[in-house]
Amino acid sequence: MQNENIIKGQGAQRNVINRFDRYTFEPEDEDFETVKTTFTEVFPKTIVNQVKSEDLPMEYSINPYQGCEHGCSYCFARPTHEYWGYSAGIDFERKIMVKKNAPELLEKFFQKKGYKPAPILLSGNTDCYQPAERQFEITKKMLQICLDYRHPVNILTKNALVLRDIEILKPMAEQNLVSVSLSIPTINEELRRKMEPRTSSAKNKLKAVEILSENKIPVNVMVAPIIPGLNSDEPLTILKAISDAGAQSFGYTLVRLNDTVEPVFLKWIESAFPDRAQKVLNLIRSMRGGKLGEKRYFNRQKGEGNIAEMIHNTFKIGRKKYFDGKEFPKLTTANFTGSKDQQLRLFD
Repeated sequence: MQNENIIKGQGAQRNVINRFDRYTFEPEDEDFETVKTTFTEVFPKTIVNQVKSEDLPMEYSINPYQGCEHGCSYCFARPTHEYWGYSAGIDFERKIMVKKNAPELLEKFFQKKGYKPAPILLSGNTDCYQPAERQFEITKKMLQICLDYRHPVNILTKNALVLRDIEILKPMAEQNLVSVSLSIPTINEELRRKMEPRTSSAKNKLKAVEILSENKIPVNVMVAPIIPGLNSDEPLTILKAISDAGAQSFGYTLVRLNDTVEPVFLKWIESAFPDRAQKVLNLIRSMRGGKLGEKRYFNRQKGEGNIAEMIHNTFKIGRKKYFDGKEFPKLTTANFTGSKDQQLRLFD
């Protein structure tokens, strides 16, 4: 049963209080169904972020956009919008900051004396192929720079728009410079429209896996997040589908609702699934020591309790059944010289 009052096409059903604001004001009669997406250009001085989290495998990440139009209520990046003075709720989905100078900053980063290359993740926070990318093409320009400099990059996205840039990705893959991770938490299209309302359809994401694989571009799938009581019955079905489509590996995470993600998700689950909201919340608490969030390194990925263990065991079965013998390639940094020329760098 679905609440007819849910605002369709977005995850957040309202703005939530910014935890950094001393005073807050929100008009009671504000119509969030008519809020339009706005784009604001910002001018960062750097674009490559060093990743310091102990339980994450990447060293660097890039986020050409701040905020994300995809509208996933559980997105861990929502609280970062508060640093800009916005809400982690509807503002996160509708007030998008655009870093048009990102390609220029990336090239300068590659030219830095002494830089030792390591694969960069696009994106570590908000989606580099969210709908705004159709208009601004910042990701496409950065990929071209990565190709020009022969620098490895891992792409993480929920959007089949990645196929637009296949003519850049193909020569990168030929040099072992790129991989694509597509996020597919569900292949139930009715559930997908509620969980991630403005992402590509499940059918289109599976088709993207197939096309990328056919073009010899390595594909990983993130089955994430697993939300018990919503998509926790799907892992084996998803793993078979993505394996058949050509994916070489997969990863998964258990949902966690830290900081201001929690009130956004609470409002969403109560609106989207009023008949099972409390069951879902209680199942999440069972994996998070009685809470809805988890910040401790490694624990935040693993969870605890019987429900978490059952999910882990399901993925172990799926890995053995559908991915046995498959291996995901490691990207190379060997051909990066700090310039567009093939000439080796003489001095570090």
